[in-house]
Amino acid sequence: MDARRIALVPPRYGAQVVGGAEAVIRRVAHGLADRGWSVDVLTTTARDHFTWADEEPAGPAVDRTAAGAEVRVTRFPVVRDTSGEERARVEALLQAGDMPSLGEQEAWMNDGPRWPELFHHVLDTAESYQAVVVSPYPFWTTFAIAGIAPEQTLLRPCLHDEPYARMELFEPVLTGSAGVWLQTEPELELYRRISTPPPQTRIVGEGVEVPAGYDPARVRRELDLGDRAFVLYGGRREGAKGWEGLLHGFAEAVRKEDLDLTLVTFGSGVIDVPPDVADRVIDLGYVDDRTRDDLLAAACAYVQPSALESFSRTIMEAWLAGTPVIANGASDVVRWHIERAGAGLTYADPAELEQALRFVAEAPDQAAALAAPGRQYVLDHYTWPTTLDAMEATLDEWFGR
Repeated sequence: MDARRIALVPPRYGAQVVGGAEAVIRRVAHGLADRGWSVDVLTTTARDHFTWADEEPAGPAVDRTAAGAEVRVTRFPVVRDTSGEERARVEALLQAGDMPSLGEQEAWMNDGPRWPELFHHVLDTAESYQAVVVSPYPFWTTFAIAGIAPEQTLLRPCLHDEPYARMELFEPVLTGSAGVWLQTEPELELYRRISTPPPQTRIVGEGVEVPAGYDPARVRRELDLGDRAFVLYGGRREGAKGWEGLLHGFAEAVRKEDLDLTLVTFGSGVIDVPPDVADRVIDLGYVDDRTRDDLLAAACAYVQPSALESFSRTIMEAWLAGTPVIANGASDVVRWHIERAGAGLTYADPAELEQALRFVAEAPDQAAALAAPGRQYVLDHYTWPTTLDAMEATLDEWFGR
């Protein structure tokens, strides 16, 4: 084992990848490299978690930090030689509220994209690392790699309260990993409800970059957003993240014709906007970090419609920009953040979503005042130096010589 040498194994990696868990792994890789760690990222050639297409070249590459430190990246190609029928059948069982048998769960895991070259690479090299970090939990990369050297495995599960988390299939990963990094107290509470966390489990939080400044006028001008107030959603536009529910609720609200508000959105996924509200929804696709930050500052609120969150980084980014948050109260994590920070609103149904949208559109000064405590909340709890300090402390304590 080489001290201060670590492997990070996410299912996707890179600046073009949309996904909170993957973005954090990249930031951890950069942070540890800047602190003198020898960092290898072992990942796949995919960018899109729906297609798993080979969009990045296989083989070694280098991802340099802003300070010039080196993160060595090795990507492995996808193998898709199964029909997907068994996976679809098990998904249907889960949607119906049934828990498949262990055999069906194993078939589900292996009837989709796999990376056997990645598996064999870690099999050959695991002993050279102080720790092998796998994240998030429901992907083949985590399931397969965590079993190679559990005594060296550090799991960052990003647990959501969803049927997959209760699959017996994941019990060895959840209970047998040598260490676990969690992000929030609600995530730990969920962990305890569905499994038994290993003794070496620690809430290390998650860091959020603090921009040097914001230019909301620039982004309005350059993206031709006009003067109308808008709410913002960024990230994965898909059912699992509550996108359809947000789009439906927003459309119903603006159809009443007295709500002068636009929905601006960016990220991945195909969006299907009803024709009668098409002029009220602006899709920006992928945007860079500066544009994201300026959009957050220009918005009258950031909307988080997802009930499946283990941290919700975009909420923190909104609060740093001084923007209030409207969030789906079905998520224990986002409700916990909002109650602690006192800087947002939660909704339980489309009617409450409309009330919240109406509030930020019609009372902008009150909405801005509501957002005020959010920035200090983020600075107090979720900076990268604090998070990396906690991560390094656990690496030394659990995996040091």
